Amino acid sequence: MPRPTATLAASLVPPPKSVTPVARAASGGVRSAPLPVAAVPQGLGMDSAPVRQRMVQKLAQGGIVDEVVLAAMGTVERHRFVDSALVNQAYEDTSLPIGLGQTISKPNVVARMLELLRNGRQGKLGRVLEIGTGCGYQAAVLAQLAEEVYSIERLRGLHDKARDNLRALRVPNLHLLFGDGMVGYAKGAPYAGIVAAAGGEAVPQAWIDQLAVGGRLVAPVVANGRDGSRPGSQALLVVDKTAQGVRQTLLEAVHFVPLKSGTA
Repeated sequence: MPRPTATLAASLVPPPKSVTPVARAASGGVRSAPLPVAAVPQGLGMDSAPVRQRMVQKLAQGGIVDEVVLAAMGTVERHRFVDSALVNQAYEDTSLPIGLGQTISKPNVVARMLELLRNGRQGKLGRVLEIGTGCGYQAAVLAQLAEEVYSIERLRGLHDKARDNLRALRVPNLHLLFGDGMVGYAKGAPYAGIVAAAGGEAVPQAWIDQLAVGGRLVAPVVANGRDGSRPGSQALLVVDKTAQGVRQTLLEAVHFVPLKSGTA
């Protein structure tokens, strides 16, 4: 297992003693910076609850059937994770720019991936790893569905933006990490679920290694064209890890940013 090339840092709250929230940086230092918990701001002068519920209704009409996922989507205020100039579009089923060439995924795509990750299970998922924090929205929704969430981002600017977006929210089971998502986060493994917000040619072996037996991984992958798909296009891949091995299922077409290694 390759070691991360950058510090994994910044837990939103101090994690349990049994879990280590930081890794040693290349320079030899260790950093841990818990964020203070503050009251949830009322913010932006808008009551988004009815708008969120309309979004949830559209998600249900579009085929999302997991009531736990729908409830989580109706709880997290998406407008807090987009730029103020785009607030009026926050609950539309569209991706929006968040800076550094990245986007916040469509609500339908977030709900679909999390529904696949849950796979109809009863109760919450255990520990989950998210590859690609972005602005922090999906991590906040995922924290509603799992006992503990580790979310890793390779772009410092987005890592900092996610921390700012989440700083005032009470998310005691969410830990933000800065580092190379392609190597995952071995210190938190094994994971009951892994979900990625970037697509590469194949799922990195590190993710498979860190997935628990009985766990599920959901990620976009780049199509090779051999199945009739357009070369270079992306599709959702579901990976189930069993005692007998790994089972892969390729699903519908999607569009995500490319999966890249390293940090920036």
